[in-house]
Amino acid sequence: MAVKIMIADDHSMIREGLKSLFELDHDFEVIGEAENGKDCLDKLKKVKPDVLLLDINMPVMNGLEVLKYLKSYRIRVKVLILTVHNEIDYLMKASEIGVNGYILKDSEFAELRKAVLAIMEGKMYIQPSLIPMLNSKMIEKNEDYGKLENLTRKELQILKMLSAGLSNREIATRMEISEHTVKNHLTRIFKKIGVKDRTHAAIFTIRNNLIDI
Repeated sequence: MAVKIMIADDHSMIREGLKSLFELDHDFEVIGEAENGKDCLDKLKKVKPDVLLLDINMPVMNGLEVLKYLKSYRIRVKVLILTVHNEIDYLMKASEIGVNGYILKDSEFAELRKAVLAIMEGKMYIQPSLIPMLNSKMIEKNEDYGKLENLTRKELQILKMLSAGLSNREIATRMEISEHTVKNHLTRIFKKIGVKDRTHAAIFTIRNNLIDI
């Protein structure tokens, strides 16, 4: 039985190209197309693909928002992100949400075919060239987790306010403590998370999703 595919991408040329490639392979059948995230979710109410090929950069709703919605509402479709983004943060975010596969648009069709079949077998497929970066980032996040556990609740509050752009005086006012006490807290915080200044502290906070950007 052919694997039923749906393609969600805001570029019609990409959709048409992918559809043509899949139609040449009798193991697959393209049963739906969508031009943005909302269109994708609307179409999924009418068609039931086995695999959704999902772009990240789309209008109305992006691919990660679509993926989050699908997982939140437990919609049964396997999701393979097909994107130009080779930045590891996108892959990390998609992995955390629960994507089934992630490959780049510059891949050959043979690899795309392999990815679709792999996730149909219940495996997770990550483009091999991205795996070393993913492993490095996972180690970094594991190290960060240990650092976060060392912070007290008050230190975590101060770190978030610092990363949101508040000055020492503003933090002191909000926390109802002196500026000197804020400085002492920051010295301990920087030591615990292994940074030397406010900029790197902010990067640490953003990397660990402690504040929205």
